[in-house]
Amino acid sequence: MTTAPTGETIEKAVFLAGRAPSLHNSQPWRWTFDGSALRLFAVPDRLLSATDTSGRQLLLSCGIALDHLRVAMAAAGWRISVARFPNPNNLDHLATITFQPAQIVTDGDRDRAEAILRRHTDRLPFAAPAGWSDFEPVLRATFDPTDAVLDVLWDDSRPALAHASEMTASLRRYDSGYHAELHWWTGHTVADAGVPREALITQEEQTRVDVGRKLPTSTGPARRPELSADHSAILVLSTDGDTQQEVLRCGEVLSTVLLECTLAGYATCPLTHVTELARSRAVVRELTDRSQWPQVLIRVGSAPQPEDERPATPRLPLSEILQFDGPATTSGQN
Repeated sequence: MTTAPTGETIEKAVFLAGRAPSLHNSQPWRWTFDGSALRLFAVPDRLLSATDTSGRQLLLSCGIALDHLRVAMAAAGWRISVARFPNPNNLDHLATITFQPAQIVTDGDRDRAEAILRRHTDRLPFAAPAGWSDFEPVLRATFDPTDAVLDVLWDDSRPALAHASEMTASLRRYDSGYHAELHWWTGHTVADAGVPREALITQEEQTRVDVGRKLPTSTGPARRPELSADHSAILVLSTDGDTQQEVLRCGEVLSTVLLECTLAGYATCPLTHVTELARSRAVVRELTDRSQWPQVLIRVGSAPQPEDERPATPRLPLSEILQFDGPATTSGQN
């Protein structure tokens, strides 16, 4: 039996990996396949340097894509082994992935892969996540706590989180580089990247979400008017340090959290604006009562009614994110 998937299988998996969320849908990843190993690279040209000054969000985004790839390959009948940062002379080379045929594909494997296509970033207010006490232990069992630790912040933390969220907007009020990036990447799409206007919320809806990045707003009738405020649980993923390895692994955990929440029927919205600046990040760290470093927050809740069907946020075509460097295998297990 072949120990490498076909080129077609790789294409399908990279397509699903490309549905990973990223800062302003910048999609800062590139893959190469030589017929046996798949390699993941960061794309520095897609770093939003004024917003993501440390480069952590680029690594988080690529970590999500890496785990999405793992999920897609599992559904296709393959298990992967990952060597992270295999080349100390090229830190843009984030991972080399090799493959082994799986003994079985479970329903869970298929369901999680299908969740990649259903997951989307929902910026509207949420109702409280129904059944959370039963779901939380299941969620915690789906990832290695040495990769990231999970804290859940509820209503008593809300005023401090809202203050930290507002603080980031105030501190960046006169940051022209930040605002130039924000307006370049949101409200329209450029070459299959960026956040389209239909994915934004109105100014009135924005006032009902107290913890969220202040993005340009759209127009239209108010949605979810029955929710006068956001009642989401806010999850925090933290790591022991800020090394590239730790941040990449945290992105992989973030992928798992988003997909498991999607499978459970929850709406999600990743938030990184409060961890971009030291002062607001310190507030989050204090709220978790941990020595670890918060990397990303996720709003999780129940959407009281489905939104109108909206087109999926655009993604770069495979030709721009996947390159075949050698003879792609054309036979074997798919």
